[in-house]
Amino acid sequence: MEFGSFMEFHTRQGMSQHTAFSESFKHILQAEEFGLDGVWLAESHFTPGRSVLSSPLILASAIAERTKRIKIGTAVHILPLANPLKTAEETATLDHLSGGRFEFGIGRSGLPSSYEGFNIPYAESRQRFFEYLDIILKAWTKERFSHNGKFFRFNEVCLVPKPFQSPHPVIRIATTTTDTFPIIGKMGFPIFTGLRGLGISEVADQVESYIKAWNEANHTGPLNIFLRVPVYVASKKDMALRDPEASFMRQFRRLGNQLAQSSSLTTSETEKERILRINTLANITWNTVLKEKVVVGTPDMVIERLQEMKEILHLNGIIAEFNAGELIPPERIESSLKLFCSEVIPAFR
Repeated sequence: MEFGSFMEFHTRQGMSQHTAFSESFKHILQAEEFGLDGVWLAESHFTPGRSVLSSPLILASAIAERTKRIKIGTAVHILPLANPLKTAEETATLDHLSGGRFEFGIGRSGLPSSYEGFNIPYAESRQRFFEYLDIILKAWTKERFSHNGKFFRFNEVCLVPKPFQSPHPVIRIATTTTDTFPIIGKMGFPIFTGLRGLGISEVADQVESYIKAWNEANHTGPLNIFLRVPVYVASKKDMALRDPEASFMRQFRRLGNQLAQSSSLTTSETEKERILRINTLANITWNTVLKEKVVVGTPDMVIERLQEMKEILHLNGIIAEFNAGELIPPERIESSLKLFCSEVIPAFR
């Protein structure tokens, strides 16, 4: 099992944007010092009260310069928002700067607000995603290539540099909607998934459809499934259950509001699935969150919960959100991270 930290470069009320960068870099250095395997960078646009992480590839380069061991991934780079050839150049360069520590996590984002800001129709996001991915793979693996698609055309282009890793960095695709899992399984890419809008049993069914499609396509090598999930570890049970409640509940309620506001613009979810996600989050309680959607407790409780999730969802990795909702003080995040690395991770080695 691999273990990483999901990073949004959070802001808080009264915090300067510069301090938001400084605090997040401090967390990343602690993650490397304490023994975490990786850090995973979100991409967030036009959210001044929440995040300053609008340029994950630039920040990944800065992290590569400041660290020596830790894996640096995107979770996710919103692929349809950028020129794919430029993305191929920048990620190949980052792969060299990191010495091959880069992993390219990509997705479309389930929230249309970023697309609106860049004047890109969200309804095109799925078509753009797959065309852009095709362009990037060609650019990375072919000496020269041409492309004639709906959104881009290139003639005899030679990408420089090629990636450091051969044939290219691991590509990991975010999967959230039921119809996406078998598509990505058939393609043979590793995935991220999460428990934000559905319960673990529903996500387990989705994962099974991914595995079925993977096997039917006769892909070789092991499956590679990562789960993004809020995590909080404390030495005492009452602290573990109490400390993150306000922050984690804020995260889930906000997500429900965002899904409701953007529901008319979605492109792949069925009406039934979308309504289920919205209603689940609108009426969610802390007890339900503890049971279905987070990993909190003492080290022993967290180990037991992660082992259960690993078996149900066939997991190879956990991407922990140590401050989902942005309300947990830095000193408590550090304590939780330290306990996670020193007492939880060794149980899976």
